[in-house]
Amino acid sequence: MPLSAQYSVVVPAAGVGKRMKADNPKQYLHIAGKTVIEHTLNNLLAHNQIKRVIVALNPSDTLFAHLPVASDPRVDTVIGGQERSDSVLAGLNYLPSNEAWVLVHDAARPCFKATDLTALLQLVNHNICGGLLATPVRDTMKRAVNITADNHMFVKQTESRENLWHALTPQFFKLELLKKALDLANAQQVTITDEASAMELLGEKIALIKSSPANIKITEPEDLMLAEFYLNQKTN
Repeated sequence: MPLSAQYSVVVPAAGVGKRMKADNPKQYLHIAGKTVIEHTLNNLLAHNQIKRVIVALNPSDTLFAHLPVASDPRVDTVIGGQERSDSVLAGLNYLPSNEAWVLVHDAARPCFKATDLTALLQLVNHNICGGLLATPVRDTMKRAVNITADNHMFVKQTESRENLWHALTPQFFKLELLKKALDLANAQQVTITDEASAMELLGEKIALIKSSPANIKITEPEDLMLAEFYLNQKTN
């Protein structure tokens, strides 16, 4: 498949981001002059291999329609679900059946690099189901245990970090296989935290593409300052 092939991206954005402790969902917080989701979508749409983005919104969302990016003809919306997998499936089902591959990307991950996305898209040239951006674990990993009534956590043991990676997005898979995997996960009532974990249920070979550490997910309040730093680095 030629390098110039273009793909659709599903962006699940129906969550409320409770850990941010903010009045609005984290994707609508402002950094570097725009909302988080605007940075994310603009970053995706700036790539010459992205043809459109499907944003899965909360049924009660009243904010997205007022953003400038919402009027971009390459952006469509669908109603998401309670779980991430429900929102992703809503986006996948919106796409025409003749699309062979699809990307899924977190709404609150605005700082990914275009070169990393290009490398991920090269997986269409290999005989695998797809893969994801990821970073190797660099810190010592501790497994914790709660052994007191006051909820203090204690070290149970040190885990080997060899061959451990942090799973990021975008993730890139064959469309029909991803639908099948998510349907299977729902049928088996398996909790899905990312699309690769659904594909694992099918026993598929999933590639890890090394990502820039700048590809952070905004989850905690302090992440906003770090994301703004990375975004400013891109524009300076």
